[in-house]
Amino acid sequence: MAYQLFLFLTRKIHCMVSLNQVTVSFGGFDLFRDLSFMVSPGEKVGLVGKNGAGKTTVMRLIVGEMTPTNGVVSIPKELKVGYLPQQMDVANSRTVMDETMLAFSEILSLAHEISTLTRELETRTDYHSEEYAKIINSITEKTDRYNLMGGDNLEAMAEVTLQGLGFKRDEFTRPTKELSGGWRMRIELAKILLSKPDILLLDEPTNHLDIESIQWLEEYLLTFGGSLILISHDRAFLDNITERTIELSLGKAYDYRVPYSKYVVLRRERREQQLATYKNQQKMIADTKEFIERFRYKATKANQVQSRVKMLEKLEIVEIDEEDNAAITVRFPTAPRSGDVVVKAEDVGKSFGNHLVFSDANFHIQRGEKVAFVGRNGEGKTTLSRIIVGELEHDGQLTIGHNVNIGYFAQNQDELMDPKLTVLETIDRVAVGDIRTKMRDILGAFLFRGDDVDKKVAVLSGGERNRLAMVKLMLQPYNLLVLDEPTNHLDMRSKDILKNALAHYKGTVVLVSHDREFLNGLVSKVYEFRDGRVKEHIGGIYDFLRRRKMENLKELEVRVPATKEDEPVKEESSQKRMWMDRKEHDKAMRRISSRLEKLEEKIDESEKEMAQIVAILANPDEEKVKDADLYHRYQELKDSLAEYMEQWETLSQELEEMKEKRSEYL
Repeated sequence: MAYQLFLFLTRKIHCMVSLNQVTVSFGGFDLFRDLSFMVSPGEKVGLVGKNGAGKTTVMRLIVGEMTPTNGVVSIPKELKVGYLPQQMDVANSRTVMDETMLAFSEILSLAHEISTLTRELETRTDYHSEEYAKIINSITEKTDRYNLMGGDNLEAMAEVTLQGLGFKRDEFTRPTKELSGGWRMRIELAKILLSKPDILLLDEPTNHLDIESIQWLEEYLLTFGGSLILISHDRAFLDNITERTIELSLGKAYDYRVPYSKYVVLRRERREQQLATYKNQQKMIADTKEFIERFRYKATKANQVQSRVKMLEKLEIVEIDEEDNAAITVRFPTAPRSGDVVVKAEDVGKSFGNHLVFSDANFHIQRGEKVAFVGRNGEGKTTLSRIIVGELEHDGQLTIGHNVNIGYFAQNQDELMDPKLTVLETIDRVAVGDIRTKMRDILGAFLFRGDDVDKKVAVLSGGERNRLAMVKLMLQPYNLLVLDEPTNHLDMRSKDILKNALAHYKGTVVLVSHDREFLNGLVSKVYEFRDGRVKEHIGGIYDFLRRRKMENLKELEVRVPATKEDEPVKEESSQKRMWMDRKEHDKAMRRISSRLEKLEEKIDESEKEMAQIVAILANPDEEKVKDADLYHRYQELKDSLAEYMEQWETLSQELEEMKEKRSEYL
């Protein structure tokens, strides 16, 4: 029995995932057609393509969340799949550690079975019976399996994984309901990694990770023995981990058995070769047609003409891969000259209630410098950015230099845009002067074309909102840009264009980002946020990373046990009160949002019924026009609609005020 268990646990699977002639259609539109590829055991594949190309759809097909319109998706039944989507619902009723331990549900269930059987064995006295022997054999089998699955070391494995993903040990007992969405996603990632799947499907796993956590995840995935399909806009992350690249573009798949950087080169070379072959073939076709037309009616050339006609009929036309060249075009306005010192901080600090974010920050940023803010999430990068732009009060002295005009790109665009406005209306409210005549052109450069400009902000994707926020920065000549995670949701081509625009920008730039490839070659100074301090590092991002790793090694060599005096003073009671206040505040916001949704439904229903009545009244031949009740009903609907709209406006204003107040609890 133990040998059979060993064979099961060490089984060989020849194919992890197979897609054969898969087509997915939405309303007559093919997202992709006849998609075919196979992932073998141990392969690490990067799935790339522009936003909307179908990358996430492929993952959903593999895990069974979607069914293809045509074709077959095959995956062995015994295969354990770990899937991390970009967004997911996370439970909030447990602590960080308790939630993480759910990854071992199978092992914990096995331990429970062993315990139950052991207790049963202790109560039995039929030592020589067949049933007694069966129980012993079952305990032995389950114990062997439990040990092979690492059952004696579960909590230690959970601790290592959680710490690697950025959690501190004193956060293990923290309720998950108190965590942000990003930190809850880290828990889900930890659970997936700890479940030891045969294949990992990771959809933008670095979105909620800081640089150190990304490095830890890299190291983990490099030693991961199973297969991996990875979606990421982080080029360095893809290059370091994957050995094969599948591109989805314009409904087709292009398979390259190389990492991303080499794929870019090979794809360019392939297209250049296709173009050269296509041009040569087209010239040959043109020459052949010219020959046919010239000698069509000459008897002496009849055989040659007929031969060339047949050749053209049989000729296989060289096809050129379609290329999706849509990308944003960014050119920042000329930056007016500012003073030599743009930002000067003297003993700057910030606390929210009893929670100290950072203290004693001392630095200055010179005109024309491009600097990066890096560090763990929650260490104060966004907080200091908001202090610089004047959104937050603070301790110490922060001075903005002479003639400095600040443009700010916030990480969370939801709070800065009116969801009721259209794209064009959003820009129209901030554009002034001659730039107003070019609004549609500017929006077109950012891929808002045609009817896109009439979309409500409320229906925009995260990437679209980020592009719209970037448009707003184009409308004024700022000389200091403070950009908080500007590359979130941008595809690689668009990130390259933005990076190039910032590289040629003559003003000063402060960048909050965890994207190493984006920062590389762009910044010359790094400010590290760590343990309540802000430390300056001269040099680029990779200089900082190399130096930081060396420092970590030195720290390991000289580390001594912390004394009681070194331990931070806990402020559990006050923090708990803050969390409770925030919880009640969020609950009230949800109630208002629910009421707004119901009002919007009523408004929509009223407007539709009024439109129907108007259509009837507009037709004098209709018998129903004679019905006086229609007029009465129309007036009732009109009065109700006015009341609904008034309520909606009041609640919307209340919700906006509550959103502003919520920052006090962060």
